[in-house]
Amino acid sequence: MINNTLDLYSTIQEAVNAVRSHVSTSPTTSPATPPAVGIILGTGLGGLVHSMQVHHTVDYAQIPHMPVSTVESHAGRLLFGTVNGVEVVVMQGRFHLYEGYTAKQVTFPVRVMKFLGVRTLIVSNACGGLNPLYRKGDVMVIDDHINLLGDNPLIGPNDDRLGPRFPDMSEPYSQRLISTLQSVALERKHSIHRGVYAAVAGPNLETRAEYRFLRTIGADVVGMSTVPETIVARHMGMDVLGLSIVTDECFPDALEPVTLQDVLAAAAIAEPVLTDLITHVLPRI
Repeated sequence: MINNTLDLYSTIQEAVNAVRSHVSTSPTTSPATPPAVGIILGTGLGGLVHSMQVHHTVDYAQIPHMPVSTVESHAGRLLFGTVNGVEVVVMQGRFHLYEGYTAKQVTFPVRVMKFLGVRTLIVSNACGGLNPLYRKGDVMVIDDHINLLGDNPLIGPNDDRLGPRFPDMSEPYSQRLISTLQSVALERKHSIHRGVYAAVAGPNLETRAEYRFLRTIGADVVGMSTVPETIVARHMGMDVLGLSIVTDECFPDALEPVTLQDVLAAAAIAEPVLTDLITHVLPRI
């Protein structure tokens, strides 16, 4: 368990060394090429794994200081391999503040991926649609975010070996990668949105008044993840591409109860589009 930022660097190194040890002793003929791209799969979005040539699998339980995912549909392992010829490491299962983890614990895997060689982070999530033009099953590329989590993974003493004390967030999501993804979507004949993601702590869904507030302040979708990982990725100089799948429509005047099963069912419908987009954008990163 990570106690404070002062020993964060050493815990990262322990985790990285453990991952490399497991990968190097894995029974495979594939070379252990450092992955240039890290991918975080959100709730119900594990289908990309089926398009992946997996070379190595490391369970989170085998990695020192790594939290354990407690959410249904989050497998809890790192996958190393290739997608469309590109070396990647995939987080099959992420962590959330509502599970009881700190922001530093939630983002610990991102720091580990950076030291494994990752330069670009692709982060995906399931979310609620606030924009009245969005519908269940739509895909949105994240252009910006609003942090309403009440926490930040950079709070506390800063370690300059990890990043600057005051990282710039004028471009949290790479405009170059967004443009590239939009070109891929056009070529693949996928209609996608571009908008703002608001992060809240959860785990309850929002009230009608809260949905009205979020829309008023400029959010197009709302979710319970992604922002902490993005902040840490930018702190460490990584480029970020964010993708959201709208799994429920959060329109206050026509609000209906939503269950996890509803979210997973909606994610499963839209997941092939997300997988196709990521698969074809990877060679252009």
